[in-house]
Amino acid sequence: MMVKVGNRELEMHGQHLEELRSSNDIFHDIGALRERMEEDGYLLIRGFHNRDKVLEARTSILEKMAQMGKLDRDTQLEDGVMADGSKTIFMGGTNEDLPALLNVLNGDHIMRFFDEFLGDKSLTYHYKWLRAVGKGDFTGAHYDIVYMGRGTHNVYTVWSPLGDISYEMGGLAICLGSHRFEKLKASYGSKDADRDGVNHYTDDPLFITEKFGGKWATTEFQAGDVLIFGMFLMHCSLENTTNQYRISVDARYQSMNEKVDERWSGKKPKGHVK
Repeated sequence: MMVKVGNRELEMHGQHLEELRSSNDIFHDIGALRERMEEDGYLLIRGFHNRDKVLEARTSILEKMAQMGKLDRDTQLEDGVMADGSKTIFMGGTNEDLPALLNVLNGDHIMRFFDEFLGDKSLTYHYKWLRAVGKGDFTGAHYDIVYMGRGTHNVYTVWSPLGDISYEMGGLAICLGSHRFEKLKASYGSKDADRDGVNHYTDDPLFITEKFGGKWATTEFQAGDVLIFGMFLMHCSLENTTNQYRISVDARYQSMNEKVDERWSGKKPKGHVK
């Protein structure tokens, strides 16, 4: 089947696109997980979050979106069908009005995981990157370091789908091996979004692989799954080709004993500033 990755249509299991590898087989071996992260640049863990808690968070977000007039009133709330004229909604911030979401992202389960994975007491940025991506939209390919590189570079992104996400709804895709593209890391990966005015590297996934190598990988996601990766992994999203919102959230985790990018933490994170 063909799927829309960035601005390209690529064949799933074809020359340019394959399936992400699950790490559930080694989930209880922290040393093996660290080795897998070093090798692959990412960890896909199915059912990491409690599914019921994720769906509870999803419902609270959809209720907020309904109050904003963004959902079709003639459909079921849980389907997240876009109202006529609605577009992608970015709801980044501390999300204190969504306690069910914070219960998932700040809860003991995930914090204990990062305590073990980092071998140190962990923290999570107060700012969460919550998105409801509408039809026709996608996220271009980028390194996260460009947006949060003013503290330690040993920060991990946890991308959590808040609902089941088919290929058509536009989940995340990663460029395999891109955490070892040294020329790209030294050029684009050395930039700061605020200081240098840069954003996504490209909307064309093949521009990267034809220049630096590698291959793209994606999958279909279920509520409760997570994709964990570091600051130097090139990733983008598939285009949402449906009339349902694709709801997901990015959260960041690091050691509390390393420098924090102050733009994203504290009671009122500043966000992007010069």
